[in-house]
Amino acid sequence: MISDNRIYVIAEIGINHNGDIDKALEMIRCAKASGCNAVKFQKRTIDVVYTELELAKARDNVFGPTNGDLKRGLEFGKAEYDAIDRLAKDLEIDWLASPWDEASVDFLMQYQSRYLKIASAMVMDRDFLVHCAKTKRPLLVSTGMCDLPMIVRAVEAIEDAGGEIACLYHCTSTYPTVDEEINLLGIRTLQDTFPHLSIGFSGHESGIMPSVCAAAMGAVSIERHVTLDRSDWGSDQKASLEMDELAELVGQLRRLEVVRGDGSLKFYDDEKPIAEKLRRNDTLQAETIDFPPERATA
Repeated sequence: MISDNRIYVIAEIGINHNGDIDKALEMIRCAKASGCNAVKFQKRTIDVVYTELELAKARDNVFGPTNGDLKRGLEFGKAEYDAIDRLAKDLEIDWLASPWDEASVDFLMQYQSRYLKIASAMVMDRDFLVHCAKTKRPLLVSTGMCDLPMIVRAVEAIEDAGGEIACLYHCTSTYPTVDEEINLLGIRTLQDTFPHLSIGFSGHESGIMPSVCAAAMGAVSIERHVTLDRSDWGSDQKASLEMDELAELVGQLRRLEVVRGDGSLKFYDDEKPIAEKLRRNDTLQAETIDFPPERATA
């Protein structure tokens, strides 16, 4: 569960399974072994999300000659999600998905996932946001392709409809994101603008350093696309971490949880023999300092 004490790490499998449920299940196992808290997929009702014209476009792919063949080939149905649900329960890892239409929201509600994810592509659709809010499932909300006024409107739409935002994610929707557009200080902007919300980071950058920095700046959840092989076909592969990189990221985040401490300045027991060796005297140690209230509680 998302909290201020432990970084909630989501491995975004998305459509990087390329329509292969066995590959998807293997990615769940790898995410669990890496120490992730959750895996995430994407769910679409193809004939609702895409127009007939879009689906009919020529696009050679492993499933057929049209874009529709590709979209349908990538989409998991009930049998596949049942298998995902079973494995996630067995491994004790959360799973969730980003629905791209109301029917997909309703489909996902048959599972007891901890959260529902609002993708950046859907965050400006008021009717969709209201539909998600009314499920009463806690929402994770990405903010790619948005400026601050747009984000404010999205948050208000969800909250006015009675929805609960469990985490709001700073995000840039380019794949991969160049360093100049990651803008980690956006995390601070969201923290200042929405002090009642938990703020996370959904990254599409190369490497792991920006995600670790995001957590150091207070992001309570990190979401990254993952893949078994970045050279595999698919639009999201190149902006994804391979599983060894994912394990390194989680390891760095878990270390960060330890090294950031609690902010209370202490004279540690392990420092005392060093002080006895290096300090000439401790004439100040016994003096009492009366801090102003704001400094005493900082």
